[in-house]
Amino acid sequence: MQKSIQNYLAFFRQFRQKFETTGAVAPSSRFLATAMTRYLAARDPETPVRVLEIGPGTGPVTDSIVNLLRPGDRFDLVELNDEFVEILEQRFQKETSWSAVRQQSTIHRLPIQAFQATEPYDFVISGLPLNNFPADLVKTITDAYFRLLKPGGTLSYFEYMYVRPVRKKVTHGAELQRITTIDSILSDHCRAMRIHRDSVWINIPPAWVQHLRKP
Repeated sequence: MQKSIQNYLAFFRQFRQKFETTGAVAPSSRFLATAMTRYLAARDPETPVRVLEIGPGTGPVTDSIVNLLRPGDRFDLVELNDEFVEILEQRFQKETSWSAVRQQSTIHRLPIQAFQATEPYDFVISGLPLNNFPADLVKTITDAYFRLLKPGGTLSYFEYMYVRPVRKKVTHGAELQRITTIDSILSDHCRAMRIHRDSVWINIPPAWVQHLRKP
């Protein structure tokens, strides 16, 4: 419990200091984490997989991922925030379920668009707050998602409910153009590749989890 409170306070501190890259007022709920790992949980347990988590923060979704990993799996985490990286490293050292997969896991401190992988991933799971970013950065990030995902692999990411529709109604000028362009980028991907959408009401704020499969 004390560790959870410390992680929450660290998350809230980063939210206040770096809202544009933290993007939430609280860590993801366990219900959101379960939805984010829906397809990883359904994988063939006998076949090793490669999993990439982008923007894990303090690790609420990571906690679900590590409990689903099997021997032979590979798990990479890409996180840009220094304080979050430190928290993740401590969790891999101190928490039983995390330390059990420590040898198959690596944290990379860099932006996802700069990350290079030796092989593509079966599952890409992203917690990045895309609605907060410049539109050209969203294009670059989503290009990276599909560059790193193998054909037939699954991308899962979340977005807070109705953020873009509401912003499109109440903003003007450059901000309206930004959010409209982001909406177009993400909607195009969903129309072409979405296989499921989860609605997660028990989260702050409520969220949709989009699941896309690369052709």
